[in-house]
Amino acid sequence: MRMGMIGLGKMGGNMATRLRRGGIEVVGYDRSAEVLQKLARDEGVIAADSVADLIAKLPSPRIVWIMLPSGPVTESQIDELAQMLSKDDIVIDGGNSNFHDSMRRGERLAAKGIGFMDAGTSGGIWGLENGYCLMVGAEPKVAFRVEPILRVLAPSPEKGWAHVGPVGSGHYVKMIHNGIEYGMMQALAEGLALMESKREFSLDLAQISELWRHASVVRSWLLDLTAEALKTDRTLENVAPYVADSGEGRWTAIEAIEQGVAAPVLSLALQMRFASQDEEGYGFKLLSLMRNAFGGHAVKEKHESH
Repeated sequence: MRMGMIGLGKMGGNMATRLRRGGIEVVGYDRSAEVLQKLARDEGVIAADSVADLIAKLPSPRIVWIMLPSGPVTESQIDELAQMLSKDDIVIDGGNSNFHDSMRRGERLAAKGIGFMDAGTSGGIWGLENGYCLMVGAEPKVAFRVEPILRVLAPSPEKGWAHVGPVGSGHYVKMIHNGIEYGMMQALAEGLALMESKREFSLDLAQISELWRHASVVRSWLLDLTAEALKTDRTLENVAPYVADSGEGRWTAIEAIEQGVAAPVLSLALQMRFASQDEEGYGFKLLSLMRNAFGGHAVKEKHESH
């Protein structure tokens, strides 16, 4: 099976690598020739020197997966693909696009006979080793054709991926997933910050976070990553208490308001990220460290500007 992959950054590059190691042929394109040539040399990705070249190297009907930043960049790329692809080809957006945009893009492509899948993708920089959790929205016939790809990307062929509903539903589920992630991270950071401030007990947070990983009801992958980070940096003195938000937390809060569904934990976690731009605090440092641990996001140091 051969497919195309546009956008070979941290996520896209690792996904292309996992696909190649799983026996899927990948034709890749990225603006960085250096990144593309490394994947071609090390993993056998077939390099394309343009989007048009990528499409020309794919058998019909084609499958093209894009891993690009949400917003105008993804919009522009889908517009370009819409002019180049043919009936029964498929476009997959694996980035963090707004589900409203995905629904609109799916309708536009469907009018040309082109299939569309919105693939909410979780797993961060660890996905190459552990596999990716994939929440996909598409028409059944599109999901069926893409299934072999999902089986390779997922932790196992039978687990870690699901066709959750029609176009738009994949990115909707991923949006809620990220909202929950905000709340879980905030709770861990606040609890550890409380213990850090209880100086009379001289609590060892590296020891306690490691302890909680075993049989505790709060054990989780986020806790695993936090415990590992605290083993090497207990004080976090060089980590700035600044935590960015990717946008999906905002969309989740807006969705809760529009539906009239109470989501105070998710909404407050988002607000605390906003507050981190102005306030000093150990909890914010932990949030920044967790984002780096699971997603490779940059950690701002004290001397860096916001």
